[in-house]
Amino acid sequence: MGHPRVVLALAVIREAEVPQTDRWLHRTGRAALTAALDVRPTLLPPATRRVEASLLLADDATLHRLNRDFRGVDRPTDVLSFSQLEGAPLLPGRAGTVPLGDVAVSVERARRQADDYGHPFERELAYLFVHGLLHLLGYDHEAESDRASMRREEETALDAAGQSRAGAGAAGAGTER
Repeated sequence: MGHPRVVLALAVIREAEVPQTDRWLHRTGRAALTAALDVRPTLLPPATRRVEASLLLADDATLHRLNRDFRGVDRPTDVLSFSQLEGAPLLPGRAGTVPLGDVAVSVERARRQADDYGHPFERELAYLFVHGLLHLLGYDHEAESDRASMRREEETALDAAGQSRAGAGAAGAGTER
């Protein structure tokens, strides 16, 4: 793992309950950060020593409201990312800190999608968090080439966090996620 010097400071806000600990969520976020920096070492300025992000674990109604109010899309969604850096140059602030932004995950939708995809809730929660964090780091999936790159980084991060497809159980091994 190539960038042990960059620390992830993660604030977890629990409006919906999940059995996963903050430590588990932090390890998953760190795996996403490391995977992204291994592929794109210049993603963050060289002086960066710490990145900050928050994770909101909420219900469908909250994600629906956030989606409507901030994106103009009047329907619930599984994950949203709110970058503090979008359109701004990546410049580390105090003591080399870069504030990435916020990720919001619908726990209700994650549970349903885990059932739909045939893998454990833990993997779906990890997937949605990693997906949102990669968006904060500048990844996107509008173009097919970007989508493929983002999927590779998601899988690398999930593998590093112990949420590989093989580890998701036989039912989850052949799923799309």
